[in-house]
Amino acid sequence: MNIDQLREFCLSIKGATEDMPFEDPYLVFRVMGKWFAVIPLHDPELKINLKCDPDLAIDLRDQYQSVQPAWHFNKKYWNSIFLNGDMNDETVKLWIRHSVDEVAKKLPKKVQAAYREQL
Repeated sequence: MNIDQLREFCLSIKGATEDMPFEDPYLVFRVMGKWFAVIPLHDPELKINLKCDPDLAIDLRDQYQSVQPAWHFNKKYWNSIFLNGDMNDETVKLWIRHSVDEVAKKLPKKVQAAYREQL
């Protein structure tokens, strides 16, 4: 998966928006204003940072060499997935959707309901 395909998939998530809120080139994807994915554009290797269930985050790091704790993020919840590694594109997409689910379930109930209406 290249950067364009990765961006296109993230934007295909219902209600997803993108922005670059920092001086450093980080492409941030959000649902209902909350981050679900971050792509550091300055890194030589393409990777995506995704929110994850804490227990699954550790399992993923053990299962895939391409998954590491995300730099500058809460390592309990965030993983970096290197796209040229041992995780195929469909599995990356699965974890992007998982990240969206993790973000959505932490939203206030009214906001969750508004998000579900978008689906």
